[in-house]
Amino acid sequence: MTKNFKMEAPKIPARLESANFQDVYYEEDPFLSNCRIETARLDQEEIDQLVLSKIVFKNVSFIGASFPRVDMTDVVFENCDLSNANFREGIIHRVTFKECKLMGVDFSETNLVNVTFDECLANMTDFVEARLKQVKFIQSSLQHANYAECKLVKVKFDLCDLNEIEFTQTILKGIDISNCTYTRINVSPENLFGCEVSPEQAIGFASLLGLKVRE
Repeated sequence: MTKNFKMEAPKIPARLESANFQDVYYEEDPFLSNCRIETARLDQEEIDQLVLSKIVFKNVSFIGASFPRVDMTDVVFENCDLSNANFREGIIHRVTFKECKLMGVDFSETNLVNVTFDECLANMTDFVEARLKQVKFIQSSLQHANYAECKLVKVKFDLCDLNEIEFTQTILKGIDISNCTYTRINVSPENLFGCEVSPEQAIGFASLLGLKVRE
């Protein structure tokens, strides 16, 4: 069994002042920190190399927002809608997504460390060529998500829906999917070595290895 690993939670100050996201435009560089933003619509916002630090976003809509090369540290998203947002080539460290909608979010070529996705709807998310270290997906839907050519280190999928997830050219050694559900996942047989699965899942994977299981 994969050993539990320690996660670094977002370091959020006990007291945060309310802020307006548009304050970022008054800075010489796009930077926002030490604040709380609630019940706002930031759909289609576009900022390159945005820096976010020590922020709580609650009930905020980021539908279609584009923040390529974003740098996020110590940030919490709670009950937010980030559908089709773009975080491509970003750095995401000590960040929690709690009960968020992440349909179609682009995390490709992004570096994620100490990130938690808790009870999120994250179907069709794109993690192509992303690097994930100490990342947990908890009770989240990841249907049709793309993890092709990813590097996964201490990544946990716990009670997630992985139906039609794409793991092409991604090594799953040490990854535990034993309590997850799916009808089909896309993975090469050589990348399954060391993946932790349930007995029922093992029977399904046997066909990939050319085995015939007799009842």
